[in-house]
Amino acid sequence: MTTIASNLQDVRERVAAACRAAGRGASDVSLLAVSKTFGADAVLEAYAAGQRAFGENYIQEGVQKVQVLAQRGLHGLQWHCIGPIQSNKTRLVAEHFDWVQSVDRLRIAQRLSDQRPAGLAPLQVCLQVNMDGGTNKAGVPPGEVAELARQVVQLPRLRLRGLMSIPEPLADVDACRALHARTRALFDTLNAEQGLGLDTLSMGMSADLEAAIHAGSTMVRVGTAIFGTRPYPAA
Repeated sequence: MTTIASNLQDVRERVAAACRAAGRGASDVSLLAVSKTFGADAVLEAYAAGQRAFGENYIQEGVQKVQVLAQRGLHGLQWHCIGPIQSNKTRLVAEHFDWVQSVDRLRIAQRLSDQRPAGLAPLQVCLQVNMDGGTNKAGVPPGEVAELARQVVQLPRLRLRGLMSIPEPLADVDACRALHARTRALFDTLNAEQGLGLDTLSMGMSADLEAAIHAGSTMVRVGTAIFGTRPYPAA
C-alpha cells in the first residue's frame, strides 16, 4: 500500500469515527482530496485507492491536471475549484471543473454561467461564507448570503448546492464546533426561508474535520492528511 493510500484509509476511518460520534451515518459525509501543489502522479495514487473527488485552489495548475489525467484515460473524476477566482480565470473554471465552492460575488457567478459550455452539465456551486470575519479570507459576509443565493439560483448554467467555509484555525474544540454550527444554522435558514433545497455543507479540513462533522458538515476537504506536507517553493 502506498503512503497516499494508507493516509486515505486513515482519513476515511477518522471520518467514519466522527460520524459515529455525531450519531450520523458514514455515507452522510463525502471526502474531497485537496491535491493543490501535488502533481498528477499523486492524484493517480489516490485514484488507485478509490478516491474520485479532488479539490484544486490554483486554477491553471488544476486545469493542467484535469487535462493530463483525461489524456491518461481516467474516468469518473470529479474536480472542485475551491480557491479564489479572478474574472480573467472564469472561462477556465467553467470549461474544466465540475464544481466551484468559492463563489462569493454575483459577477463571478454570472461569468461562470455565461461561459459554461452547453455540452456540459450545469456547474455545481457553493457560496463561500466568511463566517468568522477573517480579514484575510475570501467569502461573502453571512448577512449577504441570502441575497446572493437568490441571485445565483436564477443563473441558467449553474446549480446552487450549498455553502462552503474556511474559518481561521481555532485551538479550542468547543469554539471550533460553535463556529461551524453557525454556518450550519445559516444553511438551514436558507433552506427553510427560501426553499432552495441545498444539500452540501462543505466544512472541515485535516485539523478540524471532527468538529465540522459534529456540526453537520456533508463534505470535508482534506489535503495534508492525505498527500503530506505541501511542496511550496522556498521564499
